[in-house]
Order: sequence, then C-alpha cells, then structure tokens
Amino acid sequence: MTPRHQRPLARRKLLVALGGMVVAAPVAAAVAPHALAEVGADDAAPEAQAAGGLPLTIVNGTGTFGNADVHVYIVGNVDGRQVRVTPEGTVSPVALSDNGADGYTDYAIGLSGGGETRLNLPHLSGRIYVSLGEKLKFKVVEDGAGNAALQYPAGWVESDPNYGVLHDCAEFTYNSAGMFCNTTMVDMFSVPLAIRLTGSRDQTTGTIRPGGRTAVFDAVREVEEFAPLVVDDTRVIAPGHGLDAGLFPKDYLAPYVDEVWSTYTGKDLRITTNAGTFTGRVRGDRLTFDGPAQVSFAKPSTRDVLFCDGNLAAPNDGTTGPVAAVLGAGFNRSTLVSSADQPTTDPATFYGTALTNHYAKAVHAATEDGRAYGFAFDDVADFASYIQDTAPTGLRLTLGAF
Repeated sequence: MTPRHQRPLARRKLLVALGGMVVAAPVAAAVAPHALAEVGADDAAPEAQAAGGLPLTIVNGTGTFGNADVHVYIVGNVDGRQVRVTPEGTVSPVALSDNGADGYTDYAIGLSGGGETRLNLPHLSGRIYVSLGEKLKFKVVEDGAGNAALQYPAGWVESDPNYGVLHDCAEFTYNSAGMFCNTTMVDMFSVPLAIRLTGSRDQTTGTIRPGGRTAVFDAVREVEEFAPLVVDDTRVIAPGHGLDAGLFPKDYLAPYVDEVWSTYTGKDLRITTNAGTFTGRVRGDRLTFDGPAQVSFAKPSTRDVLFCDGNLAAPNDGTTGPVAAVLGAGFNRSTLVSSADQPTTDPATFYGTALTNHYAKAVHAATEDGRAYGFAFDDVADFASYIQDTAPTGLRLTLGAF
C-alpha cells in the first residue's frame, strides 16, 4: 500500500503544497483546485514557457454535444503564480485586465471543427476543465497580497455563476519529473472523463461504463440522505459539500464512528503503512496507536470523514499522515468494524454497510477499472483514478458518452 502523499507529486502532496498559495474564491466556495501545486524552481518562468510541451489530445465522445459546444480551459500555477494556457500552448499569467465587460475572463480553448483536437501542454500544475454548451465564468481578482488570482468554478455552490453550467475537470502536475494526473469526483461528478497517459507504459483510467453516468445519478437518488445531492441532470454533489450546503445530514456517519470507537476499546486495530505497522486502541476519548511512532486521533465528525480533514487531517510527516489516510479510507468504505487489519484491499468488502459513502460507492461502480476519486484518500490501496509516468509522451482526455 502506497498512500498518495508518499508518492512523488501525487494528489495529497499536491493538496499540501497548495496550502501556501492564495486562491481567490467566493466565501461560500472557498475551495482551491486540488492539484494546483507548485511547479519546481527548475522549470521556466511563465513568460518563458513556450509550445513544444506534452502533446495533449481532447476527444469529444459525448455523442450529445458537437465540438463547437465543448470548451476547454487549462489553468493552474507555476512557481506560485496563477496562470492559464493559451490555445498555442504557452503559459500566460492571469491578469485583472483579462476580465471582460461582463466581469469574467474568456480563457476557453475551442475544439477543432471535427474529430480530435491536439494541443500542447507546457510544464505547470493545475486542472483541465471542460464545459458543454455554455462557457465557464472564471474571474481574475486581487488576492490579499495584491497579486492576481483566479476564482475557480464551484459547481456545488448554488450561488456560483457556474452552477448552471455543465462542466467537470481532470487534475495534473506536469514537470521535469514526469506527468501525474487523475480524474476527480472529490467535489462532484458531472461529465464522464477518461485519461490515457502514454510513455514508459500505456495507461488509461477513469473510463465510465456504458450507461454509467445515469447509473451514478440513479444510485445516489435511491438513498434518502444522498438524494438531495443530485442536481437535475447536471451533476451529483459530493456529500461533504452537500453537508456544508445543508443538503446532507451533519451526523449521518455518527453511529458508524461510535461503533468503531466501541469496537476498538476492547481490541486492537492494526494499520500498516510504508513506515511499518501501527497498533491502536481507544484510550480515553482518543484512538491511540503505538508503533514506529505514537499517533492518536480524536473521534471524527461526519464532515471530518467526508473531507478526510479535521480530526482526520493527514500531515505529510510519514507517520500520522499515512495512518490518517488509511483511517479516512476505512471510514468512507465502512471497513473498519469488519476488519481489524487495515487497509483492506478487496473491493468486494467496501461500502457493505447501510451507513457508508454511497456517493463514492456509485462512482466506483460506474468505472470500467473500478477506480475513482470519490473522496480525498481514495488512493489508499490504489483505488483512485490516478496514473503517472516519469517519461510521458502524450496525454489523452476523452469526454465520455452521456
């Protein structure tokens, strides 16, 4: 088991690296793109970055929208500066002057008139957004330090100007170390996306099964507590964001969390990480582990579990972080009571209880390889739709059928 924050530039490390960067967003949607980490100092400055990067192919397989109705945006950062990629494949820092008369930028890259669209992806870390029908409304604002910063879409926030726009994204870091990328459903699921990365290997992940999009919407609707997360035929909001919006019960997982605490008051819970095996029991009100180091956790809330944060926050320290990651996965997959040895690796044992993350269950069931990023620690035991290559030759993003 290799927790992602112990892999080079994997998704948890990208989240941690983002902590020092201010991303402007409405208060109600104060969420920064998960993958916007710093690109290393050995990379060129934004102004010097030119075409000739990694070949990027966009494939419109929606079967519903023509190429003229598909809009692509590549945004992220280089050395702490927020940037966007032009249609020519160059990096341009975002600027207040990019806002048009309506107050928003137009960073859209159009697809070719027919067939596949080929672009160049320079070194940066960020997201590839796609919107169908309408364009997305990005806005450049000034952050607290006086720098230009970009407000990103927050499709899970009803007041966001992009709430009514059909859109989704994939995340990546591309630099001298290679390409590290994923399709993400951590915030929401809307547009079926698959990525194919060629290089030292030929890898594909994220592909949605035929009818899979509809299956996700239907499966989430069938669970009473989760049904409000479905927004028409536009998207399904992740339960953590639903909780913050008042659409999901704040105490939904409390009975399961209590059961975990009760179970491990009387017996040991063993968690194996790259650092070794940690053995824990509930002592007082904390789940405390001994092993390579002593680490302990207060009882998490439903929100902590869904966001893998708060009492389950994972510092990049090689001890507390990996244990928190495994606990977060075990809570979301509801495997902690059934197995005292974690992480569990048999997906047939995941999501088997009534109180579980039915959203993550649905998106995993919809993918051909069983991998998805349904919550932040979904790469524990390698179940995330994440791929990497240290010698990449091309990236292919396919919009799947509806």
